[in-house]
Amino acid sequence: MAAPERIRISVVYALPDRQVSVTLAVAPGTTVAAAVEHSALVRRFPEITALPPRYAIFSRVVNASARVVEGDRIEILRPLLIDPKENRRRTADRARKAARH
Repeated sequence: MAAPERIRISVVYALPDRQVSVTLAVAPGTTVAAAVEHSALVRRFPEITALPPRYAIFSRVVNASARVVEGDRIEILRPLLIDPKENRRRTADRARKAARH
């Protein structure tokens, strides 16, 4: 009997100062949650489970129950530290102040 087909995916966790990526071979139909568990990143970075986990595949937010396909890049999302609109406002304020001086 032939071995079951495997697909290659990667699971990524980005920190402010570095990115950790794990490449896996998983069975077709594997869920995002199962792939993340298989990656062992949660054991290396327990803060991942501090809040309900959020995931994306190639920057598109997905549910933990989503099925992965060949070549998927699963991203473990961290909570935002600042609202993107607020960050743009602060950046614009700094640029205006710098232009005046």
